[in-house]
Amino acid sequence: MHSYYLGFEGQTLLYIIIVGIIAGFLAGKIMKGSGFGLLGDLVVGVIGAIFGGFVFGLIGLHGSGYIGEIIIAVIGACLLLWIVRQIKK
Repeated sequence: MHSYYLGFEGQTLLYIIIVGIIAGFLAGKIMKGSGFGLLGDLVVGVIGAIFGGFVFGLIGLHGSGYIGEIIIAVIGACLLLWIVRQIKK
């Protein structure tokens, strides 16, 4: 699978992790409630960033620049947090 399909065309793994950490922090603030703690939300953010890039890539949308990629990553992280919290119930 090419990184293009994950929404991070040509980006390094370190870049994806940094965007994911930012997204996890923001998603943790947006999705208030019983969180997973700072570290847990950051891990979910990294996975959510990849998830968000994948989902948006499927529908043909891609982040343009740093801000666009962070927005997509935050949306993916929020979706992932919501799904995990629904399963956790």
